[in-house]
Amino acid sequence: MTALACCVDAAVAPLGHAFAGDSSLPASPFPSLPPATITTAADNSHWSPSLSSDLYRIDAWGGPYFTVNSSGNVAVRPHGTATLPHQEIDLLKIVKKVSDSKPECGLGLQLPLIVRLPDVLKDRLESLQGAFDLAIRSHDYGSHYQGVYPVKCNQDRFVVEDIVKFGSPFRFGLEAGSKPELLLAMSCLCKGNPDALLICNGFKDLEYISLALFARKLALNTVIVLEQEEELDLVVDFSQKLGVRPVIGVRAKLKTKHSGHYGSTSGEKGKFGLTTTQILRVVKKLDKLGMLDCFQLLHFHIGSQIPSTALLADGVSEASQIYCELVRLGAHMKVIDIGGGLGIDYDGSKSSDSEISVSYGLEEYPSAVVRTVRNVCERRSVKHPVICSESGRALVSHHSVLIFEAISSSACDDAPPMSAFEHQYFIEGLTDEARADYLNLSAAAIRGEYEACLTYADLLKQRSVEQFKEGSVGIEQLATVDGFCDMLSKAIGASDAVRTYHVNLSVSTSIPDFWGIGQTFPIVPIHRLDQRPAVRGVLSDLTCDSDGKIDKFIGGGSSLPLHELEGNGGNNGGGQKYYLGMFLGGAYQEALGGVHNLFGGPSIVRVSQSDGPHSFAVTGAVSGPSCGDVLRVMQHEPELMFETLKHRAEECGQGDDGGMASAAVATSLARSFHNMPHLVSASSCSLTAMNNHGFYYCSEDDYDDIVADSAGAAAPVGEEEQWSYCCA
Repeated sequence: MTALACCVDAAVAPLGHAFAGDSSLPASPFPSLPPATITTAADNSHWSPSLSSDLYRIDAWGGPYFTVNSSGNVAVRPHGTATLPHQEIDLLKIVKKVSDSKPECGLGLQLPLIVRLPDVLKDRLESLQGAFDLAIRSHDYGSHYQGVYPVKCNQDRFVVEDIVKFGSPFRFGLEAGSKPELLLAMSCLCKGNPDALLICNGFKDLEYISLALFARKLALNTVIVLEQEEELDLVVDFSQKLGVRPVIGVRAKLKTKHSGHYGSTSGEKGKFGLTTTQILRVVKKLDKLGMLDCFQLLHFHIGSQIPSTALLADGVSEASQIYCELVRLGAHMKVIDIGGGLGIDYDGSKSSDSEISVSYGLEEYPSAVVRTVRNVCERRSVKHPVICSESGRALVSHHSVLIFEAISSSACDDAPPMSAFEHQYFIEGLTDEARADYLNLSAAAIRGEYEACLTYADLLKQRSVEQFKEGSVGIEQLATVDGFCDMLSKAIGASDAVRTYHVNLSVSTSIPDFWGIGQTFPIVPIHRLDQRPAVRGVLSDLTCDSDGKIDKFIGGGSSLPLHELEGNGGNNGGGQKYYLGMFLGGAYQEALGGVHNLFGGPSIVRVSQSDGPHSFAVTGAVSGPSCGDVLRVMQHEPELMFETLKHRAEECGQGDDGGMASAAVATSLARSFHNMPHLVSASSCSLTAMNNHGFYYCSEDDYDDIVADSAGAAAPVGEEEQWSYCCA
């Protein structure tokens, strides 16, 4: 008799303990199959941080900025390849510093958390500039590289200001695609290099164009790039009224097209730009007006995440020919702006066949650009132009890490043991058809026919569900059948061993590209990497939507190797916290995230390398949006809402404890308006988790403290001061 038959036979024996699983069963009755479950007591004797680095491909996608240190934690190498061992920054130490309470010398901020790393941003900018400088020297190019940062990638004030500061020695500028972006670019560049370019892209109205012309009057090196032919009339008319000589560029619609998701704005039918016919009309009109000397820049954009240098060279070659033709027609051309497209290798595969990878490195991209522009210009005897690029994704992706907690995990529960009486009741409760399925299942197990076992188990389950819907079977019997079928699947090795890890995060708010277009990012535990991951899991967020989960990971996996939660997570007060990091998300994610389910963005800290004991200093910190903040976004008025609820609490609490209970409720409500919407761990606030399902309640001691606080504060202060006091 097979081991599985023993298991099923035990189910029909008088004591029926097989419903809880049989410890004598092997992990899988099939030698060719992997164990049905992964042991929770992982063997760490042959595991090491380097094996975790290989497992999560950290060196492939994270180099040279992320590594695993000897403690098994993810560490930042803030200066890239130039980082010395003592300069590495342990991400877990950052989390501890940020999340520990102020009495513990922490900042008392709540997770999720974005860690910004300006040192990494500086190294990325210098590396990009250095790669272009090397290509220019190698190819004996007759001009220079002068990049701009497209602020749409991340409009955060400190990110933009850092880029202007770090890029000042290189005349590094900014690109704007809307009026508010133009305003922030103008303001920031007032402190930048006076030769830095201010590229004005996007659809334009009179106000946009007037702002760009005002920028030129403010001695900013502003170029208005025509996206539509009609914009030329506005530029000409308003520049004459202001007495400003504009510098004009055009965006060309190339025939070269990027076929991937990010290439939808390229090609002849692209969203932006002028055709060759329209460009010729612009040249003729400017010539007629005596303004052809204003035409100085040609811009194009093949698409983001250009997968190969071959496609890049095709597009640059076509654009270079247009540039040379414009020179022939009399335009005073000076700059060729190759747009964005310098890709990020999100999965470390270095593949041109993937939309999340590219087949080249940071040095190969500039080399292909410089070589191609030089060859075309040499053939046409045209002076080499200044090369400009708008490489936003490549600049900012690495400098930001999103860190969040896994607060619990769930998996199929084992069915409880059955007594002889319960087992007999279970058998008698089955219909004739269901009992026949049960007996057929037992016979198939004896014969070792495992596929047949699963078929009969499915039939048994379906019939039981139908009976439950009819009301002829109770929930206890239904649960027993479910437990038996799950036990059977585990014994055969056909059960789904993937667990669901519940994370303190909103996917649509913090990782919108995954939610919207299926973009995958590297996600890795930031600690315990000296231990072997014991399970595989998917991540489920806090929102009430079925797509609020992450079940697709780099490398094509539908689950992620994870560690067992110690005490099943840290938010119940009884276990160690388990932190995960999402990497390479510094571009677009913050700007695109909304407030679905009224979850706001994360807390943010700026961390720079220092010579202190922990190798870092927190140079800036801000808490994530509070419940009151996100309510205001949707036109609610938290102060009025608080007053309404406080009044209701007073009405409902009249005569109870002299009003102390209602005052405590009001204080608790005010604190709720002040706190972030995300779940709060028991160790960082006065809330205590009573179970493992994300529901949190004040403990009795905490409630008494709130009452005492309220009794002391409510009497002497007015309503306006009360709100301020409660939210302090």
